[in-house]
Amino acid sequence: MWPRRAVLDSSKREAKPVTPVVLIAEELAPAALDVLAHDFDVRHVDGTDRAALLSALGEADAVIVRSATQIDAEAIAAAPRLKVVARAGVGLDNVEVAAATARGVMVVNAPTSNIVSAAEQAIALLLAVARNTASASASLKNGEWKRSRYTGVELQGKTVGVVGLGRIGTLFAQRIAAFGTRLIAYDPYIQPARAAQLGVRLVGLEELLRESDFISIHAPKTSETGGLIGAKELQLVKPEVRIINAARGGVVDEIALAEALAEGRVAGAGIDVYVKEPCTDSPLFKFDNVVATPHLGASTHEAQDKAGLAVAKSVKLALQGEFVPDAVNVQAGGVVAEEVRPLLPLAEKLGKVFTAVAGGVAASVTVEVRGVPQDVSVLKLAATKGIFNTVVEEQVTYVNAPMLAADRGVEVELVSIADVEDQKNLVTVRGALPDGRTVSVSGSLVSQGVSERLKLTSLDDFDLELDADGVLLFFRYSDRPGVVGTIGTVLGEIGVNIAAMQVSRLQAGGEALMTLTVDSPVSAELLAEAASRIGATAASTVDLTDEV
Repeated sequence: MWPRRAVLDSSKREAKPVTPVVLIAEELAPAALDVLAHDFDVRHVDGTDRAALLSALGEADAVIVRSATQIDAEAIAAAPRLKVVARAGVGLDNVEVAAATARGVMVVNAPTSNIVSAAEQAIALLLAVARNTASASASLKNGEWKRSRYTGVELQGKTVGVVGLGRIGTLFAQRIAAFGTRLIAYDPYIQPARAAQLGVRLVGLEELLRESDFISIHAPKTSETGGLIGAKELQLVKPEVRIINAARGGVVDEIALAEALAEGRVAGAGIDVYVKEPCTDSPLFKFDNVVATPHLGASTHEAQDKAGLAVAKSVKLALQGEFVPDAVNVQAGGVVAEEVRPLLPLAEKLGKVFTAVAGGVAASVTVEVRGVPQDVSVLKLAATKGIFNTVVEEQVTYVNAPMLAADRGVEVELVSIADVEDQKNLVTVRGALPDGRTVSVSGSLVSQGVSERLKLTSLDDFDLELDADGVLLFFRYSDRPGVVGTIGTVLGEIGVNIAAMQVSRLQAGGEALMTLTVDSPVSAELLAEAASRIGATAASTVDLTDEV
């Protein structure tokens, strides 16, 4: 469980645990507080009251802030027991990450909390610009009725160019497609096959600029994307183009855009972000065909609630010694790339399957990762955590998993083969057992339409195509007629429903592997009975049910 400080009771002269303190410096959603209330001493302080904040930090193990509270070097120095700083939002401008890192304090945020809100804001700006909504509203409220002046354009049949097909760009593309638009995108880091699954055609930036009737920016602000849409690029666009930027200020050159609007080379713009914020004076504000908002991308009740809930869960994980995917500095295994994070549960589940099939602890284990160019060292930790999940009585975490392996003399090795075109996101856990047997289980992150699922793809030499979820049963036996029916009968007799079944064999009449997903756990006694009825040479079960 999570570390607890010990204090000395002078009457009994023995140590007793003290519950970790989580300091809430700004308002959080009730659901976020509920995550923390049962396990921690939750305290509140006004984060804008500097003296009160510094005083309260003296006993804090964790502090949660939004945007108004400054957690700088002075604040961190005032918190000798601090283990984690959590920002309930995306940005970290009010947290001095370098100072926290120097002290070994974890910093977490909520990077996905606002993605739906941000995508919807881009949609809102695009529609408002297309139909002149803001200027028409202002005119009517000023006592004018000028319908013809505010004639707009339809979206149906138009070409929408998406710059950046990350999480928000993908959500935007999915939503704008419902208007009957043609979608093209520029993103040098997205594979054409992935774009095709979204119904999007990948093109170069110049082609996107020339073809698009609407352009929506969803690229991060980096050294590569600063000024990505500048004066040169704006010479290539159609005069009827409308440009939306709800991503980051500076990706579109505001001065160049203002000049293009003034010269009639751009028909309109929707802007939510600016190079310098707060921004109350921009050359873009003088145009009636510009809809400008004060960075409202994350300004929804839902996004704020999601952010609070996300960081509350991260704080709980951190104080429990678990891996925290949303940590930005101090992490088990180092910084984890966004592309690697979905593979964490896969690696852990493969570790669980490995142990279940092996029936004991291996002498050595290799975690092999193919087709992932990023740092995948954390997947070794995840697999190790899964391997020991049912082996020891204590809670297995990312912190103690390597120690559990070392204590049992299990050497866990990582092999990464990044440059493999036909085996993307493939993870294999392979190990040698003390009796000389070897066990190998593989899985992958498989795209299905616009979603991705964790799949088991092989067990030893047998090919599989099975969701890595739910209660799984494995039977090995000699291939012959009637076995499938017998298993169905046996499980039916004990009231266990089969959700999915797959039989794999190396050759007719040879060894076969039957894998079943069932709706409820099966005891060891019942598993042995089922195995006996079909003459199975091996039987095992594992629960991969996703935790909520």
